Amino acid sequence: MSIRSTSMRSKRSPYLTKRMVIRAAKSGVREAAKETMAVMGYVIIAENGWIVRKYPNGDSEPIEPIPQMDRDKYIFTRQSL
Repeated sequence: MSIRSTSMRSKRSPYLTKRMVIRAAKSGVREAAKETMAVMGYVIIAENGWIVRKYPNGDSEPIEPIPQMDRDKYIFTRQSL
């Protein structure tokens, strides 16, 4: 079996792979951000621990820091679920 026939078979697979889902999600987020920028004139994103308003000219305005959570308090184990 050649490599080409293997890749052709995977393209016709009825199953979604993790890579396919990630690629589709990223594409959808990019498209939604473009549409939001066109309608609202800015987008709000999380960046470097801050909630930030981004403008089409590249300027950004920090809105507020994202609160840090105590990770030890929220660790779940299989038994606790």
